[in-house]
Amino acid sequence: MNGAGTFKGSPWLFEAYMDKMFSFTLCLALLAAHAFAAVYYVATDGSDANAGSKDKPFATLNKANFVVKAGDTVWVRGGVYELRDTVFYQRYKMTAGILLTASGESDDNRIHYLAYPGERPIFDGSNLLVAIGTDHSDGTPEGAMYTSPIVIAAKFLHLKGFEVRNTPMVHNSNSGVFIHASKHIFLEQMESHHNAGPGFFANDGAADGGGHIFLNCDAHDNYDPTGWQGDGENADGFGAHYQKPGQGDTTKFIGCRAWWNSDDGFDFINQEFPVVMENCYAMGNGYSDYGTKSPKNGNGYGIKMGQSTLGGGRHIIKYCVAWKNKASGFYANYTGVGSYWYNNTSYQNGDRAFSMASTLYDADGNRIADVAPLTGDSAHVMKNNIAFPNKLSQIGECWEKIVSQNIDHYVECAAGENNTWNLKLDLTEDDFLSLDDPSMTVAGKDLSAVAGVLGPRKADGSLPDVDFLKLKSGSRAIDKGENIGFPFAGSAPDLGAFEYGLSSSSVASSSSSTTKLIAMKTGNFTEFSPASVFDLQGRFLGTLPTKLLRGNNISDGLKIKFKTPGAYLVKCGRLLQRINIK
Repeated sequence: MNGAGTFKGSPWLFEAYMDKMFSFTLCLALLAAHAFAAVYYVATDGSDANAGSKDKPFATLNKANFVVKAGDTVWVRGGVYELRDTVFYQRYKMTAGILLTASGESDDNRIHYLAYPGERPIFDGSNLLVAIGTDHSDGTPEGAMYTSPIVIAAKFLHLKGFEVRNTPMVHNSNSGVFIHASKHIFLEQMESHHNAGPGFFANDGAADGGGHIFLNCDAHDNYDPTGWQGDGENADGFGAHYQKPGQGDTTKFIGCRAWWNSDDGFDFINQEFPVVMENCYAMGNGYSDYGTKSPKNGNGYGIKMGQSTLGGGRHIIKYCVAWKNKASGFYANYTGVGSYWYNNTSYQNGDRAFSMASTLYDADGNRIADVAPLTGDSAHVMKNNIAFPNKLSQIGECWEKIVSQNIDHYVECAAGENNTWNLKLDLTEDDFLSLDDPSMTVAGKDLSAVAGVLGPRKADGSLPDVDFLKLKSGSRAIDKGENIGFPFAGSAPDLGAFEYGLSSSSVASSSSSTTKLIAMKTGNFTEFSPASVFDLQGRFLGTLPTKLLRGNNISDGLKIKFKTPGAYLVKCGRLLQRINIK
């Protein structure tokens, strides 16, 4: 992006890029902290009696959690960590294979738990001592309801590069990674699969929580067959729940994928604080056993937003793709307030492409209608979406039940603007580069190992670059969108999640070279020209030309160029510096 607001790069990658740049801030903090903070190691052949050095590593993250402080880094060596024993988490009355409670101090001073470069730590719960389970807890370790391999109850942590798998269950569904009453947890390149419950579950019911970032994470093949609520009822890929209006910060899911989870791909029921989804994929949810079975109680929605009862869950879903899910691709789930749906693509889902089913609630969250269209500022906002085919529910024409007369009444409701259904575009195969992908044809195999849109990621964690569902030259969906402030090529934005004509090659890598970044002293820019400037969210604001860097007075250059007080990240070559302008 430059001063005029243009960006040379694919917008669906741009949104991921903005938050990927966030890792530059983390890297700066990490590298600057190394001079003062401690560095520890964990390895499968370590011992918790060791000093935690590279030569004498700890054996468990529980030991690391006991010694770390803000700014510290824990490098976790590759291999399979067989989890057996558990720790009791008193606040939530559950048990955990790993319980992380030590906190960082801020986004710039986190505690970092990182996979050692080039290695893959795998936390396996096959032999985890899970709670025997009931539908309530008696407050004791023996009466715990839930057990998870990794439980996070902390603030300002960064976890990167871990795989969590094979969490068992007896009576209740157990999440692979469970976040409770936490703040600003950054999960990057994490994979959670084959758990008897959700892959990732954020429970932010406490005040001042949330603000998490899930960047380039995968949740797949999670299935809870014997849960007390039914066969496959609770094993979502990702969940964020119970955050109250006005409490905490916004959680973001960027570049994440969810497939073959027995319930839903992404589910945000009872989330009363906005969630942002960018560049996320949901495929084949509602199925199990690598897509070969359909559990009786699994819902099977790709991306389920809602059910907001207090009016706080006005979420943003942009540049996301949902295909071949058992139920609808995108689903509002009888929410009481609409969300923003921008540039999404829905393809061949079992029920509807988009289902905006909504209803009404009173101030106490009690439902006062079976179904009702949302109007005014509460209505859904839908722009530039592709439904292929155009199978819709509660869009344009909505039905509501007149309870007193026990009849259905049809009324007009929000239909959005510049979507395939508004434009009466019945797209065909000829509008796309490809509709061929292993996820469309392969069942009974682990798709994470098969080259395709759900296959291995790039080395920096970004999504595979394939042609599936991208528009081709001459597509009727090109230049048919509304300009809503996102980058685009051509005379107008395209419809759907992929903008034709913008190359991803111009998008910066998030962290492939972060170990080379160093903290530099203010005023040491004269050997570089020009300097790139970002905000603290990693959004590219523009450049500082050489003439504004003369005399090494970067602060004055920033004042002249941007005029607005605040904090900026200035990058020249491999050097990155945070500068505050008053």
